Amino acid sequence: MSVEQSLLGKETEYPTEYQPSVLFPIARAESRKNYADLAGISQGLDWWHVFELSWLNSAGIPQVAIGRITLPATSNYLIESKSLKLYFNSLNFHQFSSKQALIDLVEQDLSQAANAKVTLQLFDVDALEISRPQGICIDDLTPERLENHPNAGLLKHDTEQQEHVEISLFSHLLRSNCPVTGQPDWGTVFIRFQGLKPCYRSILAYIISYRQHNGFHEQCVEQMFADIWTQLQPDKLMVYAAYTRRGGLDINPCRVSDLSWMPNPIRLARQ
Repeated sequence: MSVEQSLLGKETEYPTEYQPSVLFPIARAESRKNYADLAGISQGLDWWHVFELSWLNSAGIPQVAIGRITLPATSNYLIESKSLKLYFNSLNFHQFSSKQALIDLVEQDLSQAANAKVTLQLFDVDALEISRPQGICIDDLTPERLENHPNAGLLKHDTEQQEHVEISLFSHLLRSNCPVTGQPDWGTVFIRFQGLKPCYRSILAYIISYRQHNGFHEQCVEQMFADIWTQLQPDKLMVYAAYTRRGGLDINPCRVSDLSWMPNPIRLARQ
């Protein structure tokens, strides 16, 4: 079998003219129906980094930048990532009089698709610094048991140290699958927790259980938030996943129970 005849040979047609119609909104309500009233489930932001962002200036000369999209979790819709990639490709040969003209158009189109105010910030291609994760890495622990799909029942309190704590944990072992293509998505998940001390091994087992789960990045983070909140009943909670890029985009959803715990967006080495 030749490469052209294999799955690798399936072509995608990339638009070369401005085409906002390719944007594909996905309603958040369906995935939230089991925990729609949970505090914080729609409190937070989705940050996207766009690494393949190019357009033409008024003289027809190509320009490049890194974009950071900020989409509120209160929006009615998230935007499917491949459609967003196609949208940004449709700008590659479009002329803009200024960077602000590009920003204004993109914000208009994405806000319409999400049915909420979406913002775009541009960075020079060398401007985004690499951050180091802060907190306790739990990846070297050994879970008591492993499962192949998310199970909130894995989450336990620490029975040996029954004390109230405020902790920041992270794991690089998050893996889930795109529900559209089946391709794996990789990420680092950060959990900030205030309440009765959780068992770190149980949290790691829970994160690992996503390895065969099909879900959009935003949905996975919201399910994590809901399961930890319901099962461990913290006083405050933040769940933030920094997914690695695919198709020139990385997605970084964050949900918080308290807005004072809203972090600043970061970019990790794997992104």
